[in-house]
This record gives sequence, C-alpha cells and structure tokens, in this order.
Amino acid sequence: MDYQLFIKEILKITNIDLGLYKEKQMKRRIDSLIKKNRFEEYKDYLESLKVNNILFNEFVNYITINVSDFYRNPEQWNVLEDKIFPSLLEGVTFPKIWSSACSTGEEPYTLAMVLNRYFPLNKIKIIATDIDKKAIETAKTGMYTNKSIEKLPEGHLHKYFTKEGAFYKVKDDLKKAIEFDVLNLLNDSYPRNCDLIVCRNVLIYFTEEAKDIVYRESSKALKKGGNLFVGSTEQIITPNKYNLSPVKTFFYIKE
Repeated sequence: MDYQLFIKEILKITNIDLGLYKEKQMKRRIDSLIKKNRFEEYKDYLESLKVNNILFNEFVNYITINVSDFYRNPEQWNVLEDKIFPSLLEGVTFPKIWSSACSTGEEPYTLAMVLNRYFPLNKIKIIATDIDKKAIETAKTGMYTNKSIEKLPEGHLHKYFTKEGAFYKVKDDLKKAIEFDVLNLLNDSYPRNCDLIVCRNVLIYFTEEAKDIVYRESSKALKKGGNLFVGSTEQIITPNKYNLSPVKTFFYIKE
C-alpha cells in the first residue's frame, strides 16, 4: 500500500482528507508515527487503526498538530486589543467571534481575556471549534501547565485561573464565555455573520487548494467590515480574490 492509497483509506475512517495537507510535511509526520509504533507497512498500521482505539486516537491527535499556548505571538494580540477591536466593536453590543482551529483552547480563552477589556465576561460568547475531539475535550476541561501560561500578561493568572496541584484551571466565568464544538474546516458549514474569525497556525499545513477553501468560506462567514486574523506565516497573497483587504499585518477586513 502506497501513501496515496493510505490517505484515501484514512479519509473513510476519520473524515479527514489528508490530500488537502502538504504531502511532504504530513507524510513525514505519519512515517515517524508508524515507526514509533513499530509498524513497517501502511497497510498493517491502517488495519490496527481500525480496531485499536488508543492507536486511532493517537493518530488523529498527531495529524491535527495541536500546539498552542496563551497569548501566542503576544505582539499580535496587542494589535487586536489596541488597534482592531476599537473600530471593529464600535456600536456592537454582542460580538460574534469564532476561533476556528482552537486546538486545546488556549486561543479562545485568550480571545475572551482580550475582549474582557471591552465587555464583561457574561456578555461574551466565543465559538471555538477544532477537528480533534480529544483537543476539544481538553479545552472544555480548562486545565493547563505552567508552560502554557508563560506569556500571560501581568495580573491575568490571578484574575482568570486557580491553581490546582501542578496545573492552572480556567475559572468558571471565563469558561462560560466559550462554546466548544468539533468542526472540520474543509468539510463542515461555517458559522455566519461573524465579527471576527481567528484562523491561526493551521493553514501552514494546508495545500493551496485547501487554503482557497478556508479563505473563501471564511469570507462568506464574516459580516461586512468583519476581520479575519491569521497566523505569523499565513499572509494571504491575493486577499481581493476573497473580498478581503489587509488592515494590519495578519488582519484582513471584509469589504
């Protein structure tokens, strides 16, 4: 069984189309995982994925590349808070914000903390989705290590977290501001009429075809004047193709 046949079979059992991810990067990750689990052939590994839930969950978690922390790239969050939100939120009483590839939850919780400067937490509802069910469960639990919270601004740790053993737990009032769900950016329907969509550090792994899908559907999901916030290596080359224009580095406004 070659790699192309393997990913076709993976699509059947996971509903994840690995053909829309950059082949060189994804194949390297999968080959490494197969070797780690002491398989020699794609076929043998595939058959084990079908019957071994532990192996299957490990595979899905690994290929969806969950790497995150609070206030990742802090300077970009400063731009959102100080430059984007003042105009974006003008006249808005209940903003609709979507963290579209939220991984284990650090991003949407960060969004809520930033937004809390403008609204009380009980007036904030952020939609947060990811393709990985296990990551979503972690996000809902809201328990994080010291490494995850290293970039938090001064005072935020005490305001938004409680210490539980070796972990930091998100306080309930912050947790209630987030609505978590599973969503596949390349297959599923997007929320509509969003003021802000955050899609960071996931597109780097996608093919140009897959990026086109995400940009097109994200544009449809935004209100006129809404913003798309992308990652550090994910600038859109032809934003006008998607009815978007740059407003700040990594931020695009829907015309």
